[in-house]
Amino acid sequence: MKCVDDFRFRLGKNECVPIIVGGMGVDISSRELALEAARLGGIGHLSDAMLPTVTDRHQDTQFVKAKSKLHKYNVANKDKSSVKFDLEQVAEATRLHVTKTMDEKRGSGMIFVNCMEKLTMNSPRDTLRVRLHGVLSAGIDGITLSAGLHLGSFALMEDHPRFRDAKLGIIVSSVRALQLFLRKNAKLNRLPDYIIVEGPLAGGHLGFGLDWQQYDLRTIFDEILQYLKTENLAIPLIPAGGIFTGSDATSYLEAGAAAVQVATRFTISHECGLPADVKQEYFKAIEDDIEVNMISPTGYPMRMLKKSPAIGAGIRPNCEAYGYLLDSNGNCAYVDAYNKEVDDHPNAKKISIMSKTCLCTHMRNFDCWTCGHYTYRLKDTTRQQADGSYQILTAEHIFKDYQFSKDNKITLPA
Repeated sequence: MKCVDDFRFRLGKNECVPIIVGGMGVDISSRELALEAARLGGIGHLSDAMLPTVTDRHQDTQFVKAKSKLHKYNVANKDKSSVKFDLEQVAEATRLHVTKTMDEKRGSGMIFVNCMEKLTMNSPRDTLRVRLHGVLSAGIDGITLSAGLHLGSFALMEDHPRFRDAKLGIIVSSVRALQLFLRKNAKLNRLPDYIIVEGPLAGGHLGFGLDWQQYDLRTIFDEILQYLKTENLAIPLIPAGGIFTGSDATSYLEAGAAAVQVATRFTISHECGLPADVKQEYFKAIEDDIEVNMISPTGYPMRMLKKSPAIGAGIRPNCEAYGYLLDSNGNCAYVDAYNKEVDDHPNAKKISIMSKTCLCTHMRNFDCWTCGHYTYRLKDTTRQQADGSYQILTAEHIFKDYQFSKDNKITLPA
């Protein structure tokens, strides 16, 4: 009987353990978690979501303070179109975070950045270009393009000297999405180096509608694998979303996957950026505590714990400090929902907004508890302690359990 360690993921000249730790923002896929995955021979992801606030937290920068001060005049204004990011500061925050990580990298693995197209930042094309060029210049091993079709992202990187050197991959949830991407970028003569196919059981934003239960990762994976074979495209395919055990991973590797991407089990690792009390909420969750809702201003469905403080919170939009989801006209679905609620209840001291959430503020404060479908199984991967809390695991323990386990077994910590 085989295990994950019987396989290797070959990506150009690199050979890795076929385990990729997915990119979870904001700072949930921490630098420490990505470094540990690489040290163990796999691939770790950073997230480029809200990097100015992440570098403020870890490197004593003051990007958020500077932006807040610059746009202080606009706080009470419903119109957020004038709230812009300083592109030089976005580039500097990106450089600081990625460079520090790459300088500390050890082991034979690799470190990628997960880049979300839906971080529109009131100037979608310009800010995305700065972020992509920033991570390439900082020496990242690869970029995974997520949260959107990214039909123009390769073109934004075409003039960078590392465009054909760095490993570039995309996340799709259907054959059609892959076909659109390949067709749009055909003239660049640059195929993606890998494709992550994300199924409906993944955490956070989903590439499905509220009918996500009608879809199945295995079916989508098989469809895309067959499409690649038919088109004679030798692009490594990597399934993600609901791969909870080493045996789950091995079954995909035996079916033709180049590697697997996993994330949920690493949310409760020491190295994960979630606060300790939030990790305990993940451990305590039962299946009924998890929902897929439409409160994200991005328009994508999002899986999270029902107890998330972000749900129903009516906080004032803080676009002057954050504003990562403002579109090219300075609009955001939460800002619209907030303004409507205030107009409808002008004398209310406190309001509740159930339709949308201020994702920037709540992700920054770890109050939006996004999670994978199998989060309710996390308690089965560890031991409950005398005080009722659950033992936090090391990323190494989780990684090696994926790497070496068989028979759907999960090794508990000592």
